[in-house]
Amino acid sequence: MIVRSFEEVENTDRHIKAASGTWESKRIVLAKEKVGFSLHETIMYAGTETSMWYANHIEAVLCIGGEAQVTNDETGEVHDITPGTMYLLNGHEHHTVRPKSDFRTICVFNPPVTGREEHDESGAYPLLTED
Repeated sequence: MIVRSFEEVENTDRHIKAASGTWESKRIVLAKEKVGFSLHETIMYAGTETSMWYANHIEAVLCIGGEAQVTNDETGEVHDITPGTMYLLNGHEHHTVRPKSDFRTICVFNPPVTGREEHDESGAYPLLTED
């Protein structure tokens, strides 16, 4: 059994801050735990814009605080996301998140991330694995 708090991972190698300054993420479960998914708390900052594309991962995002608009960049469809709303990127959609306020989410990735990934120029994470 693993018991771990987001507070425990703050300011460790599991606490990732985007070079762009638009978000930070605390990775409470990573690939090294070998459970088939990773679990994160991610905060995207109000007034920013982040375009992403998970070519190698499926991501579920549950809003637990704040508000944002998520745009499916492939269709132009825009969704308002508020606390208690989830969006699932089950088709590897290119998408852009525009937080109206600090946007706090719980995210699940499959396959799990290692914590070493960085968004490339297309917005994707590479598929890294743990030995």
